[in-house]
Amino acid sequence: MGRYGATVVWERGAAAFVGGAYSREHRWDFDGGVSVVASASPQIVKLPHSREDAVDPEEAFVAAIASCHMLWFLSIAAERGHIVERYEDAAVGLLAKNAEGKLAMTKVTLRPRVTFAEAATREALEALHHAAHEECFLAKSVTSEVVIEPLYE
Repeated sequence: MGRYGATVVWERGAAAFVGGAYSREHRWDFDGGVSVVASASPQIVKLPHSREDAVDPEEAFVAAIASCHMLWFLSIAAERGHIVERYEDAAVGLLAKNAEGKLAMTKVTLRPRVTFAEAATREALEALHHAAHEECFLAKSVTSEVVIEPLYE
């Protein structure tokens, strides 16, 4: 259906490489012209060899799944006549050992809070999230458990 790419750029600079004393900071360049500073997570590679204020792959993984779900949710809501005013998701990923004993992103929990122009029932909200989850190709592409816990107001 389509090909998607990103260019990942890292340079050693003057740092020593052998022994792991090099920086994990790098850059993600996307085809639309956006560049993002990225790094290994400080939870995995301690400072100063990582960068706290950069996006790490684990965060990007969670954000990509949350974003995919949101985009499908908005599309389906519009199709069904629901007007969404705001959508916010405090998504969380769990990095843990999988069945093979390897570190993996084993679970992603989405906690979307949606504000509609007119109140929607809990049943309508849950149906929208279910339909969005069924369509989100990123959620279907991973072996991680993806849980949707909508916050109903």
